[in-house]
Amino acid sequence: MSKVHFLNVTIDSLTMDEAIVVADELVKKRRCSFIVTPNVDHLVLLESNQELRDAYDRADLVLADGMPIVWLSKYYGEKIKEKISGSDFLPRLCEMAAQRGYKMFFLGAAPGVAEKAAEKMRQRYEGLQIVGSFSPDIGFEDSPDKISQVKSLIKAANPDILVVAFGCPKQELFINKYKDELNIPVCMGVGASFDFVAGIKKRAPKWMSNHGLEWFYRMWQEPGRMFKRYVLRDWRFLKLLWKYRKQK
Repeated sequence: MSKVHFLNVTIDSLTMDEAIVVADELVKKRRCSFIVTPNVDHLVLLESNQELRDAYDRADLVLADGMPIVWLSKYYGEKIKEKISGSDFLPRLCEMAAQRGYKMFFLGAAPGVAEKAAEKMRQRYEGLQIVGSFSPDIGFEDSPDKISQVKSLIKAANPDILVVAFGCPKQELFINKYKDELNIPVCMGVGASFDFVAGIKKRAPKWMSNHGLEWFYRMWQEPGRMFKRYVLRDWRFLKLLWKYRKQK
């Protein structure tokens, strides 16, 4: 795979079709692999969160989730082939799993959402085996008993692919901490993807996504929460562009 160094992360420069082939190979190898899809917000968090950097360092497949990363990559090395967001990758992953007979587990989102997203995917892809879905309580990661419950559910289901929707960095830290113990061939964090699949939230129109405006659409949907992320936090992305440009 072609790897591109962009700011504080190394990204695999792949098309969607190529990324699906790699994911298939990772399942076949059965060695507890980890897929991440960094966007601008992730890069900002990576700069100051050592645990998240440790998780990213252990990732087996790193896909660019955001047009700004794709557009700007050519100024910091080599141009990344394509934007591959977690929300676009998840349906293709489910399609591949249905074709190959792989078992999946959906973990995360609000109560009932993972179950609804699983049912939607089963309807879309004939033969898809989603062998479990669960939405743990907020703050469950601080309770050993609740963590044990989650791990027991996953182990009993014995999936080939675990999809986690806690948001960044919570999902990446959970996967990095427990993926080897859970012994699952492929784990991946997908953020708000279950909400989109279940119809709880609407994704931005394709033209907005292709023009790097998905963040604007999400801020319009959830102004309070997304203003904190995209404006109060992610302005630091400009500082990263300057910092790593100076080091080039």
